[in-house]
Amino acid sequence: MKRCYKLDFVVTGISTSAIFLLIFITWLYLLHKKRKLMTMREKFFKQNGGIMLQQRISGDGGSHDQARVFTIEELKKATNNYDESRIIGKGGYGTVYKGVLSDNIEVAIKKSKLADQTQTQIEQFVNEVVILSQINHRNVVKLIGCCLETEIPLLVYEFIPNGTLSDHIHNVKGKSSAFTWDIRLRIATETAEALSYLHSSASVPIIHRDVKPMNILLDENYVAKVADFGASKLIPIDQIELATIVQGTLGYLDPEYLQTNQLTDKNDVYSFGVVLVELITGKKALSFDRPEEERNLAIYFLYYLKEGKLFQILSMNTCS
Repeated sequence: MKRCYKLDFVVTGISTSAIFLLIFITWLYLLHKKRKLMTMREKFFKQNGGIMLQQRISGDGGSHDQARVFTIEELKKATNNYDESRIIGKGGYGTVYKGVLSDNIEVAIKKSKLADQTQTQIEQFVNEVVILSQINHRNVVKLIGCCLETEIPLLVYEFIPNGTLSDHIHNVKGKSSAFTWDIRLRIATETAEALSYLHSSASVPIIHRDVKPMNILLDENYVAKVADFGASKLIPIDQIELATIVQGTLGYLDPEYLQTNQLTDKNDVYSFGVVLVELITGKKALSFDRPEEERNLAIYFLYYLKEGKLFQILSMNTCS
């Protein structure tokens, strides 16, 4: 009997020790994992120019319009851990999620696909975040801030609920039903005002470089908001042009820019001209579904204008 009691005691002792050992190992593993995660976040924060951005923000003297730096946890919570149901846009640039911050403000969070940034590109990114967050124009989507604790920085913008101009021109999900001529004309005017502000009135002139209907968002009142500054360039005040690698979308690219690689505000003006033609014709800027001579909308439009046949290609919605 005593021998059985001793055996039970030994077994219980070993079992208890094993459980405590397992708990201790699990705790060590979780602690190691947490420290590793914190180290990675600190690494990405520094790598993405976080210290530089904080210095720029503090040097701004606490400006009301300064960029806000979010943590991973804040954005995970805002998007329900990047749930697929929160995706509002997807493409070659990356993915955009709708999020709700702790103060109930709705935002759009952009996860870019771009990586492997050089030090110069990081400095440029920080500069653009600071400047774009200070832009306060009713027809430019507001950049609220960013998160630098991930391998690729996340950008946080104000949320615009009514889709893109492209959705409405091309009747995606029946969005063009209320898209009257007056609304189109007002959207054209507001987009022109936004571009004029970026080119001439911003603290540092900004060339968008990818003006197209997909990058013009509409709010619930059909107010236009120029968005997506992923390809934009800040132009030094003492320069009127800049040599760059050509960026943009086929169909909207200025032919002169394609030939010379010289970036000026005129490139945005050309792209805006194509957007205007798309607005009044209802046709896509580039379509391989059309006959060869009609594939490029800008060339097609100029031909009909020259021939005095403009009304033949106007959208039925705009004519009415």
